[in-house]
Amino acid sequence: MRVHSAVLLAVALLVGMSAGQPAESAETLTVFGAASLTEFLGEAELVFEKKHPGTQVRLNLAASSRLRIQIEYGGPADVFLSANTRNMDPLVKAKLAEKPSTFAHNRLVIAVPKRNPARIRTPTDLARPSVKLVIAAEETPIGTYTREVIGKMDACGDYGQDFAARVMANVRSHEPTVKAVVARVNLGEADAGICYSSDITPAVREDVFTIHIPEPVNIVADYPIAVIARTRHRTLADKFVAFVLSREGQRLLVKHGFVNAKPTEVSQP
Repeated sequence: MRVHSAVLLAVALLVGMSAGQPAESAETLTVFGAASLTEFLGEAELVFEKKHPGTQVRLNLAASSRLRIQIEYGGPADVFLSANTRNMDPLVKAKLAEKPSTFAHNRLVIAVPKRNPARIRTPTDLARPSVKLVIAAEETPIGTYTREVIGKMDACGDYGQDFAARVMANVRSHEPTVKAVVARVNLGEADAGICYSSDITPAVREDVFTIHIPEPVNIVADYPIAVIARTRHRTLADKFVAFVLSREGQRLLVKHGFVNAKPTEVSQP
């Protein structure tokens, strides 16, 4: 009940913000997006507005799990971009979202601060005693993926006995978003964190190094996009989805570290 109360308050604040502002044009589009899409959506917002003069894109960025609950409780979304299908599927089943399209993929990496005080070189090192590890909360997509990856490493037997238990014993915090995980590493408050490869942006690349997670134990995260059924701006919402799936949108995703879902859109001249 405490979680639902917090969500209701968040939705009320969103609605209140809208009600407290002057009446806006019908060409205002509210986009709910996973936190890992922050940089991509920040640029996509500007490009889309330029392509559609008079249009305003309003972004609401948070963990996909939180955004899903906000939509379920009436949050004013027109389009939802999730970091996993698990938070999109319930909305589709409840007929709150239209049929989604996969628009991008992502993979996980280990992030360590530039000084790397714990001398972490491989995923095996995450299980060493005294390593300070930060990961995302379990209810977030990245938190779920992180635990799946650790579980796969444990099951394959290549990372030592009781690998998962030893790694989880090193976890110092469960962050609300993937951006918070990267921030803790960037500030030197953790020896390592697990995040998406796309989160190692130019802004943090000089201070944060990445360690590869081998393909057999990694996760390919599917990112779906959908129009919210109750949108009052259906035409504009459809145009935004089309833009994300377009050659231009796919190239922009690649620029921001994602694996594009439509390779032909990017490879064509």
